Amino acid sequence: MTAVAIVFWLSAGLIVYTHLGYPLVLWALTKLKRTTVKDQPRAERRQPTVSVIVAAHNEESVMERRVQNLKELSYPHLEVIVASDGSTDTTAERARAAGADVVLDLPRGGKIRAQDAGVKSASGEVVAFSDANALWAPDAVEALVAAFEDPKVGYVCGQVRFIEPSGGGNQEGAYWRYEMLVRELESRLGGVTAGNGAIYATRREAYMVVDPRMGHDLSFPFNLVKRGWRALYEPRARAEERMVPTVEGEFRRKRRMMSHTWPIVLEGGMLSPRGYRPLYALEILSHRVLRYCTPFLHLIAFGTNIALLGHGWFYAVTLGFQIGLLAAALAGVKIARYYLLVTASPAAGLWDWLRHGTPAEWEQAEGTR
Repeated sequence: MTAVAIVFWLSAGLIVYTHLGYPLVLWALTKLKRTTVKDQPRAERRQPTVSVIVAAHNEESVMERRVQNLKELSYPHLEVIVASDGSTDTTAERARAAGADVVLDLPRGGKIRAQDAGVKSASGEVVAFSDANALWAPDAVEALVAAFEDPKVGYVCGQVRFIEPSGGGNQEGAYWRYEMLVRELESRLGGVTAGNGAIYATRREAYMVVDPRMGHDLSFPFNLVKRGWRALYEPRARAEERMVPTVEGEFRRKRRMMSHTWPIVLEGGMLSPRGYRPLYALEILSHRVLRYCTPFLHLIAFGTNIALLGHGWFYAVTLGFQIGLLAAALAGVKIARYYLLVTASPAAGLWDWLRHGTPAEWEQAEGTR
C-alpha cells in the first residue's frame, strides 16, 4: 500500500469513526459497564439553595419572559440574578419589573465576566446558568440539583430542545438529538466533554473563572474533570430555545462559536492529558479533537482520493460519493447542505481566530429571539 493510500484510508477512517464508530464504542462500553459495575449509593437527598444567573446584553425583548419563567419554577430555594452586560436598552429595568432578586447593571465586558459578577453576588450553594432566550421546564432545577447528591459531581448540563421556526430549513434539531445521545452515553462513562448555554449548573465551590474568550460550555467540563470532579448530562433537566431559522445562519453561529473554541483547544489546556482518566481522554480525542479536525480530514481524503484514481475501482466509487455529497449540498438538499456548512465551520472559526483574534463580547444569533 502506498503512502498516499495510507493517508486516504486513515483520514476517511477517522471521519467515519468520529461520527459513527465512536458512538458505537460508547454504546458497547456502557453495556459492558452495566454488567460489571453497580451504581454507587448516593447521599441523603436534600435541596440546596440555588442561584440562577442570566447574563444578558440588550435582551429587552425576552427578559420579562425569562425572569417570569424562572420565578414560576417549582423549586423552593431559588434566587434569580440577571447580569446585564453593558446593555443600552431596557434589559435591566425589565428584569427588575419582572421580579429578579438581583439585577447587576454592568459595563460591557463579555458574557463570562457578567457571569463571574453574578456568581460573586449569588447566595446559592449551587450556581446555575441560562441563556436569556431559554425557557426551563417546571422541574428543571430539581433535576439539575439531584445530580449533585453525588459529592463527586461538580458540573451538570441539562437537555435543550431547539424549537424550529416553520419553513426555516435548519437541520440543527436532528443533529442535536444525535449529539444528546452521544452526551448521554459519555455521561454514563467518563463524563460529558461539553455542555450548552441554555441550562447547566456547578457547585459554588467548583466554579472556575476562565478566560473571557473561551466560555463555559467547553471550558468547564474538561477543566473540572482535571480537578477531580465529575461532569454529567442530565436529560430530565429540560429547556427550550428557538433555533436559528436557516442553515446559513447556523453556519454563522457555529463559526462564531468555533472562533471561541480553538483558543480552548490550543491554548486552554484541552490537549494536555494531565488529569484525564483514560476513558475521558478517549472521549476528548474522539468527540472534540477529531470532530473539530473533520474539515481538514475531508480535504485530505478528497485530495488523496483524486491521486488514487486509476488504482482500483473502489477509489472511483469513494470519489463519486464525495462529489455526490458536494453536489447534493449545492443543489439545496437540506441534510447535505447542513453537513457541509456545519463541517466547514471549525475551519472558518480557526481562520477567524488566527486572523482577528476572539473578542470577549458576544452578540445574539439571528432569529433566535
